Amino acid sequence: MAITPRARRLSELAAWVSGEVAGNSSLEITGVNGLAEAGPTELSFYASGKYRPELEATRAGAVLVGLDAEPEGRVSLVRVANPHLAFAKVSRLFNPPPSFAPGIHSLAQVHPEAAVHREATVMAGATIERGASIGARTVVFPGVYVGEGAAIGEECILYPSVTVREHCRVGARVILHPCCVVGADGFGFAFDPSLPAHVKIPQVGIVRIEDDVEIGACSCIDRATFGETVIGRGTKIDNLVQIAHNVKIGQLAILCGQVGISGSTEVGSGAVLAGQVGVVGHIRIGDGAKVGAQAGVARDVAEGATVSGYPAFDHRNWLKSSVAFEHLSELVRELRELRQRVEILEKKAER
Repeated sequence: MAITPRARRLSELAAWVSGEVAGNSSLEITGVNGLAEAGPTELSFYASGKYRPELEATRAGAVLVGLDAEPEGRVSLVRVANPHLAFAKVSRLFNPPPSFAPGIHSLAQVHPEAAVHREATVMAGATIERGASIGARTVVFPGVYVGEGAAIGEECILYPSVTVREHCRVGARVILHPCCVVGADGFGFAFDPSLPAHVKIPQVGIVRIEDDVEIGACSCIDRATFGETVIGRGTKIDNLVQIAHNVKIGQLAILCGQVGISGSTEVGSGAVLAGQVGVVGHIRIGDGAKVGAQAGVARDVAEGATVSGYPAFDHRNWLKSSVAFEHLSELVRELRELRQRVEILEKKAER
């Protein structure tokens, strides 16, 4: 059940995010919103110069800004080191997660040998198989399937139609969005030319998801052929992401929408893979590396490196190459003309 949060003074919110008020510190704030949508009793944030027109036109009562921002006069400011982070913290105050009554719904299918904590919530239509365990204050929505021997930690949320297959491990405070699949078979086949047929290799490993991970809707984490596919603590995975068998993702990594990672690849802690990045198997992307959108990664990426393009290489060189590529047809035409002129000059020299 959702609880309507109380209004808070701007001075209270500023203290919450270690900020400094420039303007009306006693202003009552009732919620948060974007610059274009906010009203006189709402708080917004400004973190990029490209949104300057929206800042100048905003009707917000107050705006979170950087430490060096000048007073606006007509709108109160809260100066903070990181406006985006501060906005996230304030937004959590005004948008607390809903609470759910603990217990197992009579229309849920829970095996007698499953272990569901008394403070967990299992809704109608959920299925918990034999030997599976559900931790305290975890919420299991309708249509969720938790396979035999799987373990779900404390304070997790499994939204509708999530599947966690047999023996997989999910840590504490993990969020799995609708239709996420944890532990589907890895894509492993051996070709037998005598049949001919693709012979399935049994995928007997598991997926292990560490604490504080969030996985977006319709994303798939394949179980290992042997051993574990691992998603490290605090990693955030967007919608429509495919992670193959035996991949190891480090802590606090970011994987944006439609990323695809082939088998046995390692992604280091704090790495960022932008949208539609494709990664071949059996390579390593180092700690803190960044891979630009739609890049194709075919070899190791060093720690802290930034790469783009297909095949991916140094981002700065890729930017230069992109500029050149735009004029490639002109360069080809000029090259042909130069070749013709050289041929003419060579013939003249031979006479």
